[in-house]
Amino acid sequence: MGLIASGNTDIGKKRKTNQDSFFIGPESKLYVVADGMGGHNGGDIASQMAVDILPKYVEKNIDMEPIPLIIGSIKESNRSIKNFGETHPELVGMGTTIVCFFFKGQNIYIGNVGDSRAYLVNQKRIYQLSKDHSLVQEKLNYGVYDREQAARDPQKNVLVRTVGFEENVEVDVFVYKVNRGDIFLCCSDGLHGKVSDEDIVFLINKIIPNPIAATQNDADLVISGLISQANENGGQDNITAILIIAQ
Repeated sequence: MGLIASGNTDIGKKRKTNQDSFFIGPESKLYVVADGMGGHNGGDIASQMAVDILPKYVEKNIDMEPIPLIIGSIKESNRSIKNFGETHPELVGMGTTIVCFFFKGQNIYIGNVGDSRAYLVNQKRIYQLSKDHSLVQEKLNYGVYDREQAARDPQKNVLVRTVGFEENVEVDVFVYKVNRGDIFLCCSDGLHGKVSDEDIVFLINKIIPNPIAATQNDADLVISGLISQANENGGQDNITAILIIAQ
């Protein structure tokens, strides 16, 4: 099964720096989006460290089983980022979200910490494969309110789990059997916070009506279109996305 991948990042319209980073690894079949946070340059350093450390760990330990491999790679990123912050006082408290795709055999393994998201588009429908580690998601879990109310919560950007902030981090890993024609999207909240799931799937279906026949140019057009839409809708945050088409 072949994979077509495209990704990009954009500073958005309001931020002075871009604290997002991403990695596309066609040989390792690893794809990573990281959304950094922290004062001064902390966020961009944390996210860049994540997309440097994670691929190196995966390459070094490629013979491991996929689930412990993904967990180990994110935990290694967590240790390194936390240690770096502690030795640089101006960076204490920096951290990053991580969402990653790792394809092996017939499966995709999705690692997640934070509120960057993983999506599947299949049969022209969109499914969120990851679960946000945010205060709003906690409220949803406990039935405090529904998704429509959650979108208006002023605390929707408050995270309850990040990489690099605490000594140990709990990593979610989701496994999905890949089918030809599946389209996967991972993105920072600068995209999914500004472009609704309905608009995401509408744009993807418009540009890629038949995933089996999709081209690299189609994937590139989707990414540029999604980023443009997020900017048109306000662009308050950095915007990063990776699209992968299974053929």
